[in-house]
Amino acid sequence: MGRLAGKKAVVLGAAGKDNMGQVIARRLAAEGATVLVAGRRAEPLEALAKEIGGHFALCDIAKRDDVFALAETAKARMGGVDIAVQAAAIAPLIPFLENTEAQLREMTDILFLGPFYFLQAMIGAMDHGGSIVQISSATATIMLNDHAAYMGAKAGIDHVVRAAANEFGSRGIKINSISPGLTDTPMTAGAKMTPGVFDAFIPSYPLGRIGTSDDIAAGVVWLASDECFMTGQNLHVNGGLTLRRNPNREEITAAVGAAMAAQAATA
Repeated sequence: MGRLAGKKAVVLGAAGKDNMGQVIARRLAAEGATVLVAGRRAEPLEALAKEIGGHFALCDIAKRDDVFALAETAKARMGGVDIAVQAAAIAPLIPFLENTEAQLREMTDILFLGPFYFLQAMIGAMDHGGSIVQISSATATIMLNDHAAYMGAKAGIDHVVRAAANEFGSRGIKINSISPGLTDTPMTAGAKMTPGVFDAFIPSYPLGRIGTSDDIAAGVVWLASDECFMTGQNLHVNGGLTLRRNPNREEITAAVGAAMAAQAATA
């Protein structure tokens, strides 16, 4: 019997093939939970739901009505919600002075307002306690060039997590966030394919490697389990990255240049 047997879970942000949301959903199902996966594209959600024996629903995190409808769908199809994971995100790298109003509004909608709606909706759907997990970022704590709007939104929703945890702990609801560092996912595939980029980050990790979605899913399982006695916290599942720092722009550029020079020398 899995650690989450009998629990009913919602994972938002699971419409990308093998993205972090999908990996988390598979792990929750493997631990015995019934899982409803949600996102903006029906085909991959339907395929994943079939794979894990769960349910799916369309939901755009930037639309408040969609998020509250997701909670109602979860109650109708599963009889309630015990676990809710918010993994939808965008992570553009934009120089500080080049952020446009449209870009800032999009990031605010997806990274702050949407997760706020998610907390409201899922708290409302939890009648007998539960666990809510927001996927945050190590960059809510440490710096990364060209990432200011993303970092600010993540830091903001982390504090909202703390506020909600404080208010709803009396109902037995745990609310926490998890902070990955650079993670080997489809979202970072472009960076990984650029020689030298991942190499620039590895020295920042005391445990000596880039994180994976499986690492984050393991953290989610613990936070969602009955053995977890923690709320209002930001769990840093990032191999010790926040003990050090991300490389700066110049260090990344130098690493890429060195890797490309090495490739050219052996061509």
